[in-house]
Amino acid sequence: MTTTLAVIINIIVMLAIIYGLTLLRKKRTSFTIRVLLALLIGIIFGAALQVIFGATSDVVKVSISWLNVIANGYVRLLRMIVVPLIFVSITGAIINQDSKNLGKIATRIIAVLIITTAISAFIGASVANVFDISAEGLQAGESEIKAGKNLETRLEDFQAKPIQEQLMEIIPTNPFYSLTGQGSNSTLSVVFFAAFVAVAAIGIRKKNPESAETFKKLIKSIQDVVMRMTTMVLRLTPYGVLALMTRMVSTSDFSEILRLLKFVLASYVALILVFIVHLIIIAIFGLNPVTYIKKAISTLMFAFSSRSSAATIPMTIETLSEKMGVSQGVANLSASLGTSIGQNGCAGVYPAMLAVMIAPTVGINPLDPMFLIKLVVITALASFGIAGVGGGATFAALTVLSAMGLPVGLVGLLIAIEPLIDMGRTLVNVSDSIVAGLISGKLVGELDTGVYNSEIE
Repeated sequence: MTTTLAVIINIIVMLAIIYGLTLLRKKRTSFTIRVLLALLIGIIFGAALQVIFGATSDVVKVSISWLNVIANGYVRLLRMIVVPLIFVSITGAIINQDSKNLGKIATRIIAVLIITTAISAFIGASVANVFDISAEGLQAGESEIKAGKNLETRLEDFQAKPIQEQLMEIIPTNPFYSLTGQGSNSTLSVVFFAAFVAVAAIGIRKKNPESAETFKKLIKSIQDVVMRMTTMVLRLTPYGVLALMTRMVSTSDFSEILRLLKFVLASYVALILVFIVHLIIIAIFGLNPVTYIKKAISTLMFAFSSRSSAATIPMTIETLSEKMGVSQGVANLSASLGTSIGQNGCAGVYPAMLAVMIAPTVGINPLDPMFLIKLVVITALASFGIAGVGGGATFAALTVLSAMGLPVGLVGLLIAIEPLIDMGRTLVNVSDSIVAGLISGKLVGELDTGVYNSEIE
């Protein structure tokens, strides 16, 4: 069979699967079931492509290049609406009289994010010790060595800016640049600018009530349009998940994954435990954890397959506000802040596990109580400290390891399994954003428990 013919067959199979998912939608099969089914089929189809043709074959490369039209197209659509959604939603929430306590809400959201990150760091370090994970004896290949050198360079660039400057960069000198989604701190910059615009609009109510009311109506109209755009994009989720999972499974180097299988298993044990902690927190505040799973599952599965907390923002907001009964102000703030502050997977579990893994290589006992306490505190603080510069797991790892006096170059050893671990980390990150929104909404009385406990479609 020629490469061209094989690619054509693969494309036809994918189109047939997409058509099948479309038929399920017409038959009114629930959205959650369609997303989970797409995830499962994507895994099976991706595995079949790798087994039949090989991960590095031309057939897989060309097939995936066509599949990326769906995968990357869907992610780009989501990213397209992220900034407008954040801006109009937060501006509208502050202007709205029902959101006068937005400052209290923001404080509670950040508190939940930071506290859960500290818990996540402790869990990550504990699991790494239980699995007895160590970087000693691991052999680094050419790609790992190159990755390690790149990390050393990134650390130098990162340390060149003091934490004060990194936090100040949240204030945009050019808000229109931030509104394009450019820059490592664009999300928080948009949040800041939206809040600033809203406060200004509130400030002119007494002197110029007509202008204030006109602006409020304008924001409401734009918000209605943006929410409609969001709904249109979210309807494509099953197809996006299908393409993303097929790509991930068909191109993964499973020989490298097996080489570091112990770290992969330990990572997912830690991430599962963190997710269980999320459910326990929800239960403590009088909410049903099973209901949470049912209503958040499709959003969490997209986060898992896309590996992008930012791209998941529209789905996070929709889940909180439409499915769980959280007010728009709380939903938008928790979804936005959760992409940059206190990410449980990327800024909690991951750097803590790396620290425990690397510690023995420099003669440090990872079971030393003082080492563990210092690690948890630094990890929790770092998850907030890097809010202005973004960078996800890499910057979190760089910050924590350098603060602990550990070599960052060894992180390059994990480059082969990074995508696989990142899927679970992103799911936990998004779950934490949702939990922060739920708990904060409950504390300030902006959670409709009737909507939360209602049956999903």
